Amino acid sequence: MPVTATTMTTTYWTETDSLVGRLLLTAGPDGALTSLSVPGQKGGRSVQDGWRHDAGPFRAAAEQLAAYFAGELKEFRLPLRAEGTAFRERVWAALDDVPYGATTTYGEIAARIGASRPAVRAVGGAIGANPLLILRPCHRVIGSDGSLTGYAGGLERKTRLLTLEGAALAG
Repeated sequence: MPVTATTMTTTYWTETDSLVGRLLLTAGPDGALTSLSVPGQKGGRSVQDGWRHDAGPFRAAAEQLAAYFAGELKEFRLPLRAEGTAFRERVWAALDDVPYGATTTYGEIAARIGASRPAVRAVGGAIGANPLLILRPCHRVIGSDGSLTGYAGGLERKTRLLTLEGAALAG
């Protein structure tokens, strides 16, 4: 649903430290996470006027992220609400199916959602627009040749996340 003057709601935010730097988390009034950004992220969010700083809605997220970075959690169980086009939402849902420690390719994601081969570039764009880094594991998507291509949070962070998960990396 597009945000209009009549549907605007309070955005809550907090920050937490992690293995890949300070994380900025946002959520709506229902507690569902709407974004997770890292410093310097391409297209990442930054705190806006009118947002409410409150760590309360993020307790479960902070605990699960700490367990993930400690190598103790392989699957997040958090309410997520990312809004995008129907196509982007299909791509993001496909990301949720990529298991911890595994990698997939842009072409495999396109095939999973029934997109044509020429749609691979659009799939890459949707993955790059993922507002929930780490939680929705776009870092697990690699090039068809096994190369670590594109990551809004930077390739160094992508490498650190995949290494943490024990993914086999080319090179």
